[in-house]
Amino acid sequence: MKILIVDDEPLARSRLRDLLDDIGGHTIVGEASNGRDALTQVQALQPEIVLLDIRMPELGGLEVAMHLRRFDNAPTVIFTTAYDEHALKAFEANAIDYLLKPIRSSRLEQALAKVHRPTQDQPIIPPTHTDGTQSGRQHICAHHRGGLKLIPIDEIIYFQADSKYVSVFFQGGEVLIDDPLKELEQEFGDRFIRIHRRTLVANAFIESLNRDSQGQCLLKLREIDTLFEISRRQLPQVRKLLAAIGGIGAAE
Repeated sequence: MKILIVDDEPLARSRLRDLLDDIGGHTIVGEASNGRDALTQVQALQPEIVLLDIRMPELGGLEVAMHLRRFDNAPTVIFTTAYDEHALKAFEANAIDYLLKPIRSSRLEQALAKVHRPTQDQPIIPPTHTDGTQSGRQHICAHHRGGLKLIPIDEIIYFQADSKYVSVFFQGGEVLIDDPLKELEQEFGDRFIRIHRRTLVANAFIESLNRDSQGQCLLKLREIDTLFEISRRQLPQVRKLLAAIGGIGAAE
């Protein structure tokens, strides 16, 4: 099987290479030293297995695994880490195994033997902390101009569904993703609110609630000139949010 090694420590990558050489029967197609590079290499090299470190700068292994689950022909993930407190979150991110460093050859061989191609309809479960709070993705990953673009959630102004795709409007541009709007609402429901069957807006970018000459309630967002229609069904939840935020102009 084709394997991609992802670890920010060169010595850790070297040890995994040596262990895989000893085990045999696999091909190392590449290495990555950070999460962003890992996503790019998975897209380019199409590995069947990713040996993935958890603690890496900027984009950690848990979030990388969540993005990988949305790839076509998603690889199987085996986490490699020096920290055992991430085990529950790792399996909830659909990893097939969790190896503690220093990794023994017999343990790595056992993990590789368990690898199978995951079914594409397997549910995507955001990792949770032991206290029940979610620690889901902090970025949206989009295929853009032949590569991958990572957009911080904090920079996203709104999501809007259109046919089979969802447009992501953020500070700096717009991209298309194929994540269903319903899944985005479930995953980021604490940071975005649905105002219409086609639209989720970021709570942090809400500026005011207004009415037009026909009495239709419209939402004004920071950095956006367009006013957004609010459906009657969603209006009570929008008003509730505005009351909770406080200090935001709201139409009566």
